[in-house]
Amino acid sequence: MKELIEEIKAQIISALNLEEMTPADIDDNAPLFGDEGLGLDSIDVLELIVLMEKNYGIKLSNPAEGKAVFQSVAVMADYVSKNRKK
Repeated sequence: MKELIEEIKAQIISALNLEEMTPADIDDNAPLFGDEGLGLDSIDVLELIVLMEKNYGIKLSNPAEGKAVFQSVAVMADYVSKNRKK
């Protein structure tokens, strides 16, 4: 799971053009949205949805599901490990 978490962190940095960050800068359990953690916004959600579909074959069509999945990197990794298309 640790490898998947690091992989997702690197993908987030790349997809959202966060060049000033490294995977080590992102806390596994920090909120991705809001004033804490990464402070991502609704546009960033769209990028994360594309990332999930492109890299893991996971389609998120329900906004409530996306909100639950994108709570933190650790939650994303858990969801990917359970739902990725092989």
